[in-house]
Amino acid sequence: MKRIITLDDIIDTYSKIRQRGLPFISSKFNFNAIERTKSAFNEVNIQSANWWIIPKMQKRWNKLITGNEVTNYEDFIVNRFFKKKKNLKMLSIGSGICNHELKFATYKNFDTILCLDISDTLLNNAKDLATEQNLKNIAFKVQNIYDYDFPEDHYDIVFFHASLHHFKNIQELIGTKVKRTLKKDGKLIIDEFVGANRLQFPKHQLKAINSALKIIPKHYRKRYKLNLHKNKAYGSGLLRMKIADPSECIESESIMPVIKKHYKTIYEAPYGGNILMTALKDLSHHFVQMDTEKEDLLNKLFDFEDSYLKTNDSDFVFGVYEN
Repeated sequence: MKRIITLDDIIDTYSKIRQRGLPFISSKFNFNAIERTKSAFNEVNIQSANWWIIPKMQKRWNKLITGNEVTNYEDFIVNRFFKKKKNLKMLSIGSGICNHELKFATYKNFDTILCLDISDTLLNNAKDLATEQNLKNIAFKVQNIYDYDFPEDHYDIVFFHASLHHFKNIQELIGTKVKRTLKKDGKLIIDEFVGANRLQFPKHQLKAINSALKIIPKHYRKRYKLNLHKNKAYGSGLLRMKIADPSECIESESIMPVIKKHYKTIYEAPYGGNILMTALKDLSHHFVQMDTEKEDLLNKLFDFEDSYLKTNDSDFVFGVYEN
């Protein structure tokens, strides 16, 4: 059963007002869906308490993806798959602030990296960083991907980091356009949310998320910038999802089936998120600075999610696939 509106929607709207101000909320009352999507990402330094700000979480991802908590996936990819390759051409779609693309550009293996995104604000910031680092092999283009003319048999790599789940018509995009623009042995690389469309988690997942919340002591359940405690997760309602960002998880469930249909799996590393992403939303600020108590608590939460993943597909996947 789909959820239209939930208590989490009301709390999240209030927290966005506290975190990003009324102008951000008013930007959502725009009839243009693309403009509403852009408003979700146009700020370079967004203050939030989402799971990705936790250093120990980032080490967990590194461990699950690369096998080593101090090895990021850029180093892992280049050294494992492209170490002897030269003059590589990469297309990054929905690249945003381009953190990963800028890292790739430090490798001499890459001749050109083209970053496409609809946000000029984020790309201009990335361009400034590239100039500061004297990176000559990376370019930035403000582009709606639905209007992009994909050159045929051109790229060695097409890369999506947390962007593919924002696109519709996954079959056409991945199965036709991306496939055509990749060279014969070209690689599709993703680091993506591949879970429920519009974050409409099934009841058993929400039940597990709320069981995880009970593990967290009350003093760590105080929400970021709010005088409220997080006692239960209700899930996201469809109405807020469509208003806040019409592109969010629009066809996320289709990603893996389409990739499996059209590409050969070279490397794949599921890294969870089914429980931790939602349970730690608005609470992650408590775990940026660590002590023994927090370390033990996060380990318990990690173990809880690992147990859940034994019988459920991961919501987040890192993968390398060959054309």
